[in-house]
Amino acid sequence: AKLWRRSHFITAMSSFVQSRPKSGPAMGVLQSTNTLDEVRTVAAVAGDGVDTMSRAEDRVGHLSVVGRYHRLPARLEDDYNVEKKACALGTGYNGSVLLARGKTRIGKFAVKAFKLHGVSKEKKQELASEAEIFLSMDHPHVVRLFDVYEEEDRLSLVMECMEGGELFDRVREKKVYSEKDACKTTRMMLLAVNYLHSCGVVHRDLKLENFLYENKNSDFLKLIDFGFSKVWAKNTKMELSCGTLSYAAPEVLAKSYTSQCDLWSLGVIVFILLVGYMPFAGSDERKQIHMIRSGTYLVKKERWAKVSSLASDFVKKLLVVDPDVRMTAPQALEHPWIKNHEDACSDCIDEAMVASLCDFAKSQSFRRSCMKLMAWSLTAPERAQVRDAFMALDTGSTGTIRISDLKQILEENFHLPEEEQQHVFNAFSDSDDDIQYSEFLAAMMASRIALHDELLKDAFRRFDTENSGYIRREDLFKVLESETEALQVMKELDVNQDGKISYEEFIGYLKNGSAADNDLEAAERAISREIICRNRWDGSEPRLRKRDKLKGMFQLGILRLGQVVSSWGSPISGRSD
Repeated sequence: AKLWRRSHFITAMSSFVQSRPKSGPAMGVLQSTNTLDEVRTVAAVAGDGVDTMSRAEDRVGHLSVVGRYHRLPARLEDDYNVEKKACALGTGYNGSVLLARGKTRIGKFAVKAFKLHGVSKEKKQELASEAEIFLSMDHPHVVRLFDVYEEEDRLSLVMECMEGGELFDRVREKKVYSEKDACKTTRMMLLAVNYLHSCGVVHRDLKLENFLYENKNSDFLKLIDFGFSKVWAKNTKMELSCGTLSYAAPEVLAKSYTSQCDLWSLGVIVFILLVGYMPFAGSDERKQIHMIRSGTYLVKKERWAKVSSLASDFVKKLLVVDPDVRMTAPQALEHPWIKNHEDACSDCIDEAMVASLCDFAKSQSFRRSCMKLMAWSLTAPERAQVRDAFMALDTGSTGTIRISDLKQILEENFHLPEEEQQHVFNAFSDSDDDIQYSEFLAAMMASRIALHDELLKDAFRRFDTENSGYIRREDLFKVLESETEALQVMKELDVNQDGKISYEEFIGYLKNGSAADNDLEAAERAISREIICRNRWDGSEPRLRKRDKLKGMFQLGILRLGQVVSSWGSPISGRSD
């Protein structure tokens, strides 16, 4: 049976819609079982979750996934209180979203829970695909997925709570966006879409309701709902007709399409932002489909007369029937309308940020792993402190920082020596040639984002995979994937040598660590910061050689001091100097 989600946007004479469209059936499930190839066959949810995790790990790394994917005995209720009596925050293709509050973290969260009992195998595959894709998303303009809980009869996704409401609601309030605001909003959406496409993911349901604002006073927009999303290989065609009819591309109706379908949907959204009405709003469904297939959209001359030629050109190049002629996401980001309104962020990258990268690089491997896990627990205000710097370094607008770009910036603007650069790059060894958003956040936590008890508790929880209240060697191995490193960490942190790491031992390490190591790291950081600040202005080569000599003197001095104090039978600890 053909099921369609009907969009009930009705064009009014003088304004946009007056009420929210009613929910209708989805365009999805149009075909029989042969379309199930569209939804990747996944053992997760239907079985043990291994395939979901492994595919996500391939894209964002083991550590980013394993610390957020929880299996029994861990349960959602162990970490969150779900307000089941409260009204749903929203409804996605695969289920309702409820409000929750963290037990170890202050704040609100959005929980999308799926009941698995009595659900068909095909539906379980869809849910697993959504979880897999969502786990691999890591971008400032994509809603954060904090945790996934896989239980006997339930799969739960814990996301950040976007309290600013839908883009739909803002449009209804404003009627028409100013062109500057429309352009700013469009660029944020484009950055999210370009990131998805660079990851080989197609959203397939872009619409006003699937972009949310962080809070009521914020204009920062994020993409949600991956229920229809698909991992897609280039040079192949998708066939499943899905999404929302008013935003659907002509080729989606023809059941033969690529990632370009998202750009058509984005064109529909931008059209609405600029003139305040739907481009394809026929009197009935048949007429609407005809308008979409022919690319014939409704033009109200009095509305478009107020729109600049560049903005009009931008929309026209997205609402092109031929997907091969339609602008791609990278091309759209380079369009003059977008480039002319692009906000420069020349002061986002400073000496302190570079020093933070160096600090992170000099930290011990396990400390970096802890920081990377904590990065997934940061609140929106904490992330906001450094996200502009990340986006300024993301020169390709792909949602990652290319090592080659960072290398050029460090050389040209900060004159950081090759040895220091290599330390920084080695610290992001999981990234190949790219630094992910959460890795950058982790690096900034050393000095730009303050550590606090909630972050420490959350990091401990992510290592405690069995929810036992302790971190065991087996837990460390699951997260670190290295028996050697797990043994080394256990040896260093297990102060009372009872074969497990308590929370007190864990935070003692993160807050204090080895005194000798801390002295050495502090000395190196002080020297590095001084040289970075000086080289920013004159790039003096003699100072760099002097720095290396001074660094060696500090290392030798601290080593000898440690030997002397050790001979007294007293460790270097508790010193105030």
